[in-house]
Amino acid sequence: MSKKSNIKITVLFVVSVSLIVAAIITYILTLYYRHVCFRILGGFCDSMIENNPDSRQAVLELLKTQDFHMTDKNILSNFGYYPSNLGITDTTVLWIAVFGFLAGGILFLFSFWYWHRKSNARIQALTGYLEKINTGVQGLVLESSDDEFSKLQDEIYKTVTELYQTREEALTARNNFAENLSNIAHQLKTPITSISLTVQMVKEHLVDIRTEETPQEHTSMACKMHANIKDIERQINRLIHLEEALLLLSRIDAGTLALDRKPTDVFTILSLASDNLYELFMQKGVLIEVSEMGEMNINVDLNWTMEAVMNLMKNCMEATGTGTAVHCSYEKNPLYVQIQIWDEGEGFAKEDLPHLFERFYRGKNAKNTGIGIGLSLTKAIIEMQNGIIRAFNLPNGGACFEVRFYFS
Repeated sequence: MSKKSNIKITVLFVVSVSLIVAAIITYILTLYYRHVCFRILGGFCDSMIENNPDSRQAVLELLKTQDFHMTDKNILSNFGYYPSNLGITDTTVLWIAVFGFLAGGILFLFSFWYWHRKSNARIQALTGYLEKINTGVQGLVLESSDDEFSKLQDEIYKTVTELYQTREEALTARNNFAENLSNIAHQLKTPITSISLTVQMVKEHLVDIRTEETPQEHTSMACKMHANIKDIERQINRLIHLEEALLLLSRIDAGTLALDRKPTDVFTILSLASDNLYELFMQKGVLIEVSEMGEMNINVDLNWTMEAVMNLMKNCMEATGTGTAVHCSYEKNPLYVQIQIWDEGEGFAKEDLPHLFERFYRGKNAKNTGIGIGLSLTKAIIEMQNGIIRAFNLPNGGACFEVRFYFS
């Protein structure tokens, strides 16, 4: 609402209230006027009868010719008459009071309706502005106005502007972080490749030494070097895994990870993931059980979702002992499809639960082979596909991962 609109509404309110007050005062004065007339007439009749007692009957007859009824305690009331029955009140004043009251009431209702409509329009405009901001529309500027909503509008505009700036800064920082991760990962490739080639050459040389007729001490030294090379190879594999994970993290942070989301059966995802881990589970002596609960489709990328599920399965396998099992189940409701993967181990340490999905966080009982990225990647992949993940301990023991994919 503009300043002129506010002035108009204020004038209407003042006029309407003034008319109502004037009507009420007029009505009160009319009642007082009738009461005064009644007392004057009563005093006159009383004086007349007192001076001429014989006129009592004549006065009574005269009053009866008017349509009177009982009222105050004076001689007229003794005859059963009311002030309103004297017929000496000017009804014009009463009609003016009634008209003023009605006109004031109508103006008041109209001004209130007008003010309410303008207020609703302003509220809807501010609400629409916020809705457009929430949908990602940028560059919106509210029209300036001078009313009771002006301060609220200014604060909203300031807040939105500040949020835009914060968002831009956060996007810039995220992109820089993703670029740095990508650079680090690419920089790791060269030394890893060089070390791998050197190790391969040393292994070939050691094979030649062991096959040739060399002194026993040389052969023994070659065996020790071969064992050390095995350790070097394991570290190289960890570096290669770290490099791949960093590249993947940089793609996720930069929003360039392409997901081919299609309706995919949950049982298919769990089965493929367990098949890929079968040999690893057999080496550990851990079973993996996938319960078939019927066909349930979720809109996800099969390969990346399977990768996320494999990370959860491996995490459960590492946390449980030989001769135990990792279990998988799933169910559906009108809102989401839920997948649960749990083990028969000791469960998560309480201090680890709040940090399990943080990058490079390694739990209290973590193995030396991990780098603390798997669960973070899993969480990112799931959340990119309209899902959430949480971890908790089962009442009877064991760690459980719960994944929910919501229907969009």
